[in-house]
Amino acid sequence: MFVFRSRSGTAIRLLTYDGQGYWLAQKRLSKGRFVWWPEADAPTKGLEAYEAQLLMAAGDVSRVRAAPMWRRVNAPK
Repeated sequence: MFVFRSRSGTAIRLLTYDGQGYWLAQKRLSKGRFVWWPEADAPTKGLEAYEAQLLMAAGDVSRVRAAPMWRRVNAPK
C-alpha cells in the first residue's frame, strides 16, 4: 500500500494492489488539514498498519490515544 498526501494537506490517497487490479481510495477534508505526516530523511518512509488506519480515521496520529500496537494476551506462568 502506498499513501500520498496532497501538497495542500487537505487530501490523502491510498493506492494498493489486490491481485486483480489497483484500488485508489481518497479522503478529503472539507475543513482543516492533515497536520501529522511522518518525517524522514529518505524520499519514502514505512508506516505501521495502525498508523495508516489512524491517519485515515483521525487525521492527526500524534493526538490520538489508541491501544498499543501489540500486547500480551495472557500472563506468563
